[in-house]
Amino acid sequence: MKRTQSWSDLSPTQQRAIVVGGAVEVVLTVAALRDLALRPAGGVRGPKLLWAASFVVQPFGPLAYFAAGRRPHLRMVPAAA
Repeated sequence: MKRTQSWSDLSPTQQRAIVVGGAVEVVLTVAALRDLALRPAGGVRGPKLLWAASFVVQPFGPLAYFAAGRRPHLRMVPAAA
């Protein structure tokens, strides 16, 4: 049976990649949660609770929310005079 690698068995480059990848996932999830919390329900496609639950599927949940879960902001166009 093959022994699993411990943290110290990894090269410094591998360790750095894992730390950076984890930090990116945390930042992405926090940004998605913040956006979801501040956005009105009408600005979200689907139930907000379902989107929040999807964020545990890393990194696909937050990416899917940013790609498909938000409705675009409607810009107010001034009426022609």
